[in-house]
Amino acid sequence: MRLVTVLTVVMIAGFTILIAALVLRLSADPLPLPERISLPEGVEARAFTQGADWIAVVGSDDRIFVFSRASGALIQTVEIDAE
Repeated sequence: MRLVTVLTVVMIAGFTILIAALVLRLSADPLPLPERISLPEGVEARAFTQGADWIAVVGSDDRIFVFSRASGALIQTVEIDAE
């Protein structure tokens, strides 16, 4: 009987921690882009990722902008053909 009680308490605690982590993560403010990166006029950042020497930003106009991490210069633009 103790084992069932302990298992129940552990499962409830784990579920509570999982829900709390989701709430905290989803309610957090998005990280701002570095100041040296400027997107074209009227384009908002939808997603942001970074590699060892580059930063990629997915824009609201279905384009991916790849910037140099060192200089902030635009390296490449990739058009997304969403079908």
